[in-house]
Amino acid sequence: MLRNKRFFRTAAAAVMAVAVVLPSMSAAACTTVLVGKDASADGSTIIARNEDSSTKNPKYFVVHPAQKNAKGTMYVSTNTDLEEKDRFTIELPEEQFKYTATPEWTAEYGQYEESGTNEKGVAMSATESTSYNKKTEKADPLVKNGIAEESMLTVVLPYISTAKEGVQRLGEIVEKYGAAETNGVAFSDQNDVWYMEIVSGHHWVAMRIPDDRYAVVANQMAIRNVDFNNTEKFMWSTGIQDFVKKNKLNSSKKNFNVRNIFSTNDKDDASYNICRVWDGQRILTPSQKGKYSITSKKIPMIQKADKKITVDMVKQVLSSHYNGTKYDSYGKNVGNYRPINVQRTMEAHIIQWRQDMPVEISGIQWLAFGAPEHSVFVPFYNGITETPDSYKKGGETYSADSAYWTYKLVDVLTTPYYNDLMPKYTAPALKKIQDQMYANVKASDEKAMSMKDKKAELTKYLTEEGMKNAEYSLAQVNELNALLTTLSTDARRQFHNPNL
Repeated sequence: MLRNKRFFRTAAAAVMAVAVVLPSMSAAACTTVLVGKDASADGSTIIARNEDSSTKNPKYFVVHPAQKNAKGTMYVSTNTDLEEKDRFTIELPEEQFKYTATPEWTAEYGQYEESGTNEKGVAMSATESTSYNKKTEKADPLVKNGIAEESMLTVVLPYISTAKEGVQRLGEIVEKYGAAETNGVAFSDQNDVWYMEIVSGHHWVAMRIPDDRYAVVANQMAIRNVDFNNTEKFMWSTGIQDFVKKNKLNSSKKNFNVRNIFSTNDKDDASYNICRVWDGQRILTPSQKGKYSITSKKIPMIQKADKKITVDMVKQVLSSHYNGTKYDSYGKNVGNYRPINVQRTMEAHIIQWRQDMPVEISGIQWLAFGAPEHSVFVPFYNGITETPDSYKKGGETYSADSAYWTYKLVDVLTTPYYNDLMPKYTAPALKKIQDQMYANVKASDEKAMSMKDKKAELTKYLTEEGMKNAEYSLAQVNELNALLTTLSTDARRQFHNPNL
């Protein structure tokens, strides 16, 4: 993800404040994990992402009800950094489905709804920010008033019924209105996981993640060779082959490699992006140890896991900072590589669709506010109609009634004394809460399935379960924060002789 200049300044200041702990970073970035249904432990499709930008930018979690839009209803970007003529504008379809979203605490710079599910059983995560190369920029530059991350989920997710439809709708928008950014976007339903890359001002490519494989993507165009004869596995913008040929963008006569044709692939990508893909694959496919270096350009996008992937394993990836290696940000930090888990993560989500369940029960949006290593992924069913009040509170300054700030405080209190507090206090406490969340879902699944034919009763139950899980987690985290406050008080550096 990228942010406007306001957030760039905020992120830069935060980086300076923790420079003694973490490696230097650019202003913003995200990491995405995509899992096919046969690669997961329970047959789920999974899309997940860390939304990274600012250390103090609260996110909310909301449910938008289904509604009818009057014919001619226009969506206009709320980004006040742009003049009105430069704001993305589009006419909306008349039928809007119910959907969940994780917007910014303020819409002044755009809504940035980022992640969610809709009532038709589709999930969307947007976006994984990328960069295009100079040749592509010259041939088809970005469009200032084209679609950008801040509007993307809002104008796509409420209007699609399958993951593939999501690619089609966003693709049509990019071709007609242009794109203001190059981005990667994930869509999923019970059967499919699609990853789409906007590669220029008007062109895009998408691929279906194989059912028995997974992918980790990190701020660099990731799709490799496109098979234009296979429309079941690939989708693309109108005329993209002619566009590439006309502008002599492809140096290969054999392959249509998206990364090679459109993307950057330089030293910065190696130390900032490729290294995170390496780390994710290190966790999910440890058998390949030694096969690729941490900055190898040969690391594949699509990989096979050594064992079936669980939600907790995806959580481990999103929480990783090269743990247990010489590259660990809190250890030797060899190479100063950008980790997956950073203090600028505002929220992280893991969205799964389970098999053989109604979509209301099948879909779970596991949501963690703040850096995932110092947070809890709380489960919310697709069928909910409301979210906790604390998940809709908080601004740029700390407030105790905000879920975002409650979880963020764990990070703030733990990080300065990481090696002392994390293994002994923070990690065990968070694991206990997270394990309870997994147990709660197992129990509520069974009860929910027993009332699957009673829609009103089911909706009420699923909403209540989300509220209970959030309330329990927040209560336990508040106890942890009280303990960490006490411990860190004694751990503070003393600027005088402590014996005097």
